[in-house]
Amino acid sequence: MTERWLDREAGPIVRPYTVTRGRTKATGAQFDLIAVVEATRTTRRDLPPEHMSIINTCHVPTSVVEVVAETGLPIGVIRVLLGDLRDAGLITIRLPTGPVTAPRESLLRDILAGLRAL
Repeated sequence: MTERWLDREAGPIVRPYTVTRGRTKATGAQFDLIAVVEATRTTRRDLPPEHMSIINTCHVPTSVVEVVAETGLPIGVIRVLLGDLRDAGLITIRLPTGPVTAPRESLLRDILAGLRAL
């Protein structure tokens, strides 16, 4: 009996390591989840669908965490694919400038209370 990876609604399942060809780290300078990604030129038709999805998401400046949410791919996969796209000159990744401050604890408590009320 052969095992087949299939989700009846989504179709064949592709494991994350196949998308990145086994790589777990992006090449070049590291970036974090709040770095801003933007496509630099028109898409190419020869790119894999995961790369195209990222480029389509980044026609306007978009944070890395938003790319993760929009594409539904794991953060590790997104980081590798963003590194590939950056190396190919198809996107730019800007790191945040200036100090990043955490939100006040009272604001976080208010948000949590609002979510619980839903």
